[in-house]
Amino acid sequence: MARAVVRVSYARVARALRRVRDRAGNRPGGRAPRRAGSSAPPLAPAPAPRSPARALGLLAVAAAGAWLGLLAFGAVHVPVGPVDTSMTLRPSLTGGTEVNVSPLGALDLESHTAPVRLAVDVDRLDPVRSRALVEHPERISGLQEEIAADVLDGARELAVRSCVAVVTGATALGLAVYRRPRRALAAGGLALALLAASGASAYATWNPKSVLEPRFSGLLSSAPSVVGNARSIVTEFDVYQRELARLVTNVTRLYEATSTLPTYQPDPATIRVLHVSDIHLNPASWHIVGSLVKQYDIDLIIDSGDTMDHGSTAENVFLNPISGLGAPYVWVRGNHDSAATQEYLEGLRNVHVLDGGRAVTVAGVRVAGIGDPQFTPDRSVVAAGDDAERAAGARLARALRAQARAGTPVDVAVVHNPVAAHQTDGAVPLVLSGHVHRRVDEVLPNGTRLKVEGSTGGGGLRAVEREEPEKVQASVLYLDRDTRRLQAWDEITLGGLGLTTAEVARHVPDEALPGTSPAPSGTPAESPRPSGTPVPPPVRSPAPVPRP
Repeated sequence: MARAVVRVSYARVARALRRVRDRAGNRPGGRAPRRAGSSAPPLAPAPAPRSPARALGLLAVAAAGAWLGLLAFGAVHVPVGPVDTSMTLRPSLTGGTEVNVSPLGALDLESHTAPVRLAVDVDRLDPVRSRALVEHPERISGLQEEIAADVLDGARELAVRSCVAVVTGATALGLAVYRRPRRALAAGGLALALLAASGASAYATWNPKSVLEPRFSGLLSSAPSVVGNARSIVTEFDVYQRELARLVTNVTRLYEATSTLPTYQPDPATIRVLHVSDIHLNPASWHIVGSLVKQYDIDLIIDSGDTMDHGSTAENVFLNPISGLGAPYVWVRGNHDSAATQEYLEGLRNVHVLDGGRAVTVAGVRVAGIGDPQFTPDRSVVAAGDDAERAAGARLARALRAQARAGTPVDVAVVHNPVAAHQTDGAVPLVLSGHVHRRVDEVLPNGTRLKVEGSTGGGGLRAVEREEPEKVQASVLYLDRDTRRLQAWDEITLGGLGLTTAEVARHVPDEALPGTSPAPSGTPAESPRPSGTPVPPPVRSPAPVPRP
């Protein structure tokens, strides 16, 4: 795609520059006209002086061709430590270096002043190299030297490729504009000279202290408050190196844990709903949710809020992977999610935002919900407490009863705080919530089942601050396709950062025991058990499964 765009750009630039060349060629300095009736031979053409316009045109061709060459062929893919990166040079008026760490954001370094800018994109964490660090922690001590060597090798490869790219691009464009090989080669040589001058300028203005004063954007804008400023990292590098190594190790182990979860064959008699909550800005959660969607053939994802941590607009980029998780996503606002968060989610593909009792039918399930009435990260506002939560729950209950009277009863209600959930008792069969970072399964007095999910983000990025990591929790709910009533649920628990256990426990409510209504595929016939007692599912991997 990029090369096709470059080809079109080449054609347009060549046509424009040819028009400029033609206009310059019509100026005085050509053959003198012969007068009518004159017998004198025509005057010999005067030698045309070199026009400044021609020199500027050649410079423009060289610069444009160099830029197009870098755009098409200037990137190099370089492994740096446990990650794969892409390095490119781009024209710039200010120079500097930009490091993009998707989806977290970017940091900008004033590393040099030159008409070229170095862009480094961190593409992915390589599982083989990162696993080697986990299995051989002694390699951490040499990681700094390894990264420095990788960056140096990448810089050399980038320099060579950039030279070839600018010469090729400028020569090709010069040939398209001038139709003369000598002029085309002159454009290529001039482009190489421009790149060499840019490199000399960058070398002369190199600022090694720029790494101490980076500018952060996106989610990384909170990095100084999380890891300390760059100067403290440099002065206490040994401590920082140990913490960074532990973080890489823990995230790698967490990713590996999801691969041990069992998979199940889809059952046409059930609708599979994945309930997640309190992700709190943990990027690893999207990998976990995506794995569960594939392994359990999920029809619908319901998120009961606190997807963010501070609700700032800088955090919104974190939400982009939701559209690609492979299942419709229903979401309600938590007390850490702002109005800006909600507005951003409303614009994402495949996302259904519920608030004010609004109901939607997704994947055959009618769901209604209301956002949390309080935004606690805003310290300028005094929290209204449980009274506000009860009022929000009562408003949702009125909307649920109105839906029932209209002949469109709601199957599942969603709130963030369990205090609000209690207000829906008797108005809906099942209500989901989060907020407390622990699981609760309770049948309320009027028959509504309340299910509170733990933290699918393992407490979020703050989990690394605790000595005991918080567990990563999510649940798969099996709803009967005809009645949309809960038939069973699987509680999935990962050991959290630094632990590699993966547990799956199946539970069957009293009303869905054998002899009452069909259970999900893979649930064996069992003798009656108390509601909430785990029923082990069929295990197709070595993941530990708790026994009843």
